[in-house]
Amino acid sequence: MGRIGLQLRATLENITRLRAEGEDFRWYLKLKCGNCGEVSEKWQYLRLMDSAPLKGGRGSATMVQKCKLCSRENSIDILSQTIKPYNAEDSEKFKTIVEFECRGLEPVDFQPQAGFAAEGAESGTPFNDINLLEKVCCLSFTSKTTYLACSPHITTPKYTP
Repeated sequence: MGRIGLQLRATLENITRLRAEGEDFRWYLKLKCGNCGEVSEKWQYLRLMDSAPLKGGRGSATMVQKCKLCSRENSIDILSQTIKPYNAEDSEKFKTIVEFECRGLEPVDFQPQAGFAAEGAESGTPFNDINLLEKVCCLSFTSKTTYLACSPHITTPKYTP
């Protein structure tokens, strides 16, 4: 399966550097088995701080799970070096904010929730624990690489000291 990137498109007003904050940030995904096509009914989350051993001592991954339908062991790994902030200049454009190394598990949906952070575009004022759960998500696929895309509209009042 290889690498799959998660793309975000947002409208940022008076804020910049929207980002997943910390190793305990939860990426809520619905995952599909690459062998049988079974899609998880519930949202599952991945965190950088989690690590599970692969069968046969072949290393580790962020998540290792056995498919409930076909019993195949699959894994997915967050590629920490690919986590990027969404900046004011990215507003209204799709930008990849994280990539996953997929070995048998493929993300098919993304649900942004709490744990995002940002800062004031002019003031630098920090905004922590931003919850994007109420935003509408859609999928966007390209012919070369598969991307998940979420299109929240994010606004904050202009900060005046």
